[in-house]
Amino acid sequence: MRDVLAELQTFCEPLSLRVPARATIYQAMAFLPTRAFPVAELPAPARETLYNVSASGTVPGHQLAFYCFNYGGSEALSFAAGLPWLALYQAARLPGWRARSRGLLDATLRVRGISR
Repeated sequence: MRDVLAELQTFCEPLSLRVPARATIYQAMAFLPTRAFPVAELPAPARETLYNVSASGTVPGHQLAFYCFNYGGSEALSFAAGLPWLALYQAARLPGWRARSRGLLDATLRVRGISR
């Protein structure tokens, strides 16, 4: 968050704009669209966690992280741990986590320096 605030300050000051508050940034992060991944291009372990999703469809990053952590094996978990930080941040806010899966996500967030 420190880096995000510094970058926003660098952008806003020359334009005489007020730098948004930290709370405003956190609120925006909860609703910003995450990258959508084409299902057909996902590695097989990640693709297998997505039930009822057509191979021709796409899946938002936060949903992909949720399913990989909750229903995938170690290869799917490894893939999900490398997803963009915004996808992991938004996935952490979803309801329905299994306790062990949530623990793995929390550990991933800590290692990657992503605060919830």
